Amino acid sequence: MLKVWGRNNSSNVQKVMWGIAEMGVPHERIDAGRQFGVVNEPAYREKNPNGMVPTVEDEGVVLWESNAILRHLARKHGRLMPASLADQARVDMWMDWQQTVLGQGVGPVFIGLVRTPAEQRDMPAIEKAKQASIAAVAILDAELEKHLFVVGNTFTVADIPIGIMMFRYKTLIPEAPARAHVDRWYQSMQDRPAFREHVSSIPLT
Repeated sequence: MLKVWGRNNSSNVQKVMWGIAEMGVPHERIDAGRQFGVVNEPAYREKNPNGMVPTVEDEGVVLWESNAILRHLARKHGRLMPASLADQARVDMWMDWQQTVLGQGVGPVFIGLVRTPAEQRDMPAIEKAKQASIAAVAILDAELEKHLFVVGNTFTVADIPIGIMMFRYKTLIPEAPARAHVDRWYQSMQDRPAFREHVSSIPLT
């Protein structure tokens, strides 16, 4: 059985859990990280030398990095991955974009507003990160004008990490301008039971 180490309020763990739920993969999740500890124990560090979450063990294969885990599970189980090589490359592209562009804006907003006490917040830096997030979402909106989901007209693993970042974006930057295509797509994410179970029902902490 697939084992997942990580706390359920980690955005990166949520990626894996949402994907597992969509694919119907039998699994066991073990709390790890922050208040649960575990990640600094020698046995865990043997699996993941970074001491971060998530880590998975899948029939003897140990993996870390949430987007890589998602792609592995999608290919193994034949779910949520397009058939064509070109579309698989687009999945990789947009999942990388989540980390290198969208996440680079939303992440500092989350740290600044959720993890930092009010009296210690660097509000100019938070505002700069908000603007970077808004600019990133404009790029996503232009892509979603072309098709229903991030890569084509079928839900894929590319929608998962971006959907999680958009939950944080919508929660933490309510003043952001409406984007018709993103808003239509995000509503379809909210309508998915796995999103509600593993993302939107869990408070940001």
